[in-house]
Amino acid sequence: MTEMKRRNLRYAYGFDDIALVPGDVTLNPDQTDISFDLGELHFPIPILASAMDSVVDVNLTVALSKIGGLAVVNLEGIQTRYENPEEILARIAAAPDEEVTALLQKVYSEPIKENLIGERIRAIKDRGGVCAVSVTPANTKILYPIAAGAGMDVLVVQSTVTTARHISKSYRGLIFSELRQWIPVPVIVGNCVTYNAARELMETGITALLIGVGPGAACTTREVLGVGVPQVTATMDCAAARDDYFRGTGRYVPIITDGGIRTGGDLCKAFACGADAVMLGSILAQTAEAPGRGSHWGMATPHVALPRGTRVRVPQNSTLKLTLFGPTTVTDGTQNLVGALRTAMGVCGIRSIKEMHGVEIVVAPAIKSEGKQLQRLQGQALEL
Repeated sequence: MTEMKRRNLRYAYGFDDIALVPGDVTLNPDQTDISFDLGELHFPIPILASAMDSVVDVNLTVALSKIGGLAVVNLEGIQTRYENPEEILARIAAAPDEEVTALLQKVYSEPIKENLIGERIRAIKDRGGVCAVSVTPANTKILYPIAAGAGMDVLVVQSTVTTARHISKSYRGLIFSELRQWIPVPVIVGNCVTYNAARELMETGITALLIGVGPGAACTTREVLGVGVPQVTATMDCAAARDDYFRGTGRYVPIITDGGIRTGGDLCKAFACGADAVMLGSILAQTAEAPGRGSHWGMATPHVALPRGTRVRVPQNSTLKLTLFGPTTVTDGTQNLVGALRTAMGVCGIRSIKEMHGVEIVVAPAIKSEGKQLQRLQGQALEL
């Protein structure tokens, strides 16, 4: 009789599945250090704005830079395709649901203009901002020299899934170890969700790594492709790769949890799972500074053959400072994210982000529903 080969499945966890355990010693929140280093660059807060056209433009980049974070401008987005992106953004926001995908496909078919790349970067630098730019692996060698000439500070090479070993018969994939030899600025690469992929990318010499496949509010990769790993498990697995790589080489490669963070609680859990920083999309799309006008869409939505995103509506009911520093005007956890992080660290008795990586975590599917009957009955409970 032929022996049957069996495959073992493991359970993967998302933010709603876990809770952080308070410490035996507590700490005043103002004694915590939440700063983040990226190469030689130092950021007072460990928060990045996602390279999405509904989230980041010149104005938001400058505003976030001035309060200690880092925004990423997408060099393959609307900002570099149109001299007047405001008109295009308004059309996207006003489009009916049944027409928006076709509109996005048309909008993103406009060629990227080299002169606009330089204009956007210089506008950020002239106003004192730190400028990070995002490109896909296929366009890195074309667009990076233009961006470098304009004075960009950080390069983000990003696609749905990026690995150190891409196989293709039609073209030679981007070799990150070669890339690092001729690019002097910090290089962030993403996205990945597994130990092995993370470890191999770290071995190429990259500066930092983005973690997450499909968790974003406007992303449909998991529905369209069936691919993805919940963010708690993905972050913990990639953090293990970072720590093992550090023990073997002495070089520390920060990981950045990208996507799926809806509240201060999610943000705190990401750091406890091993994140050194987080990248935010939809929660920043809700700010008055965001260019999306209450609309938020995934950057794979305009794909001609296989769109992997959608446009969602978000309330623009906050400002960047309120969202990050408060004082909060809502009770749903979407404001004062920095205050939430510092308070969680204080409750857990933690002084730094690296110490936060050692906080005890429990599997707790009842964390959002236990004792909340009155909130549910009165429509005040967090979404389950």
